[in-house]
Formats: sequence, C-alpha cells, structure tokens
Amino acid sequence: MELYELDLHGRTWRESLEEFIALYNDTVDRVSDPNSVQIRVIHGYGSTGDGGVLGDRLRGFCQRFDNYLEFTPGEQIDGNKGCTVVNPLKRLPDTSDLLAEQIWDYCARARPRTKIAGKFRRHGQPSIMQAIRALEKQGRLRKSSKKGLAMYQAH
Repeated sequence: MELYELDLHGRTWRESLEEFIALYNDTVDRVSDPNSVQIRVIHGYGSTGDGGVLGDRLRGFCQRFDNYLEFTPGEQIDGNKGCTVVNPLKRLPDTSDLLAEQIWDYCARARPRTKIAGKFRRHGQPSIMQAIRALEKQGRLRKSSKKGLAMYQAH
C-alpha cells in the first residue's frame, strides 16, 4: 500500500480543502489502482483535544462525498485524533465548483444574504443563490430572520 501524507497545520479550512482536493485528485490521476493508495491527512486535534475545526470539517466533507472516497478517523487506527486516513475511489469535484463549501464556511456566524452576496459577488448572484438553496436543502444552512433581514448560519 502506497501512503501519501498531507499536513494541514496552520491553514484555514478553505486552504486545507483546496490542498486536500488537489493532492487527492493528483493521486487518483497518477495511480492505476486507487485501492492501492492511502492519504494520511494530519489536521491536528485542536486546543481542546477533541478533534479541532479542521478535523471536524474534513471528516464532514468526507462524509458528504462518501461515494468518492472512504475514510477512517485516526483514533480508530492508532488512537490519534489528529489525523484521518482517506482511501480514494474516484476524483472529487474541483474546488472551483465548491462555492457552497465556501459559503458554508463563511456562515459559521450568522450572515445576512446581502453580506454573502457581496463576499462572493465574483461568482454571480444566480450561482450564489443556487448554492444557498442547495445548502438549505441539505440542512447545512439555516435561514432565520433578524429585523426583516434573511440571515443564514452554518449548521
């Protein structure tokens, strides 16, 4: 079994996701049998020792793309909460197609739709609204109202 390693310490979630997808897809493209490869992602276990933000988000991402990959939390392998081992099955969608992930990340704190639209304006209003609707449908983004403004928060 061939093992690749990716250390995400010191990166934001967005940077981590981009690096993970790039390494993952590069690995899938280079090997003839994806089942012969594992990617060990070192994300740390956070200041509380419970897994940390990067670990939680990486594992959540892996769960949403379970038809593309299999993963095992490090604590199930050797007790290490600070890593996750990923077994690739097929290519992941490119990061340019992951506007919804960026919006979800941005909405860790409740944000009005106008702020979301302003932050991601380069993607265009229709794409932004489509991503918001998809996140709502998946139950990952909650809509509420505050002083007449539509507010969205990641769930």
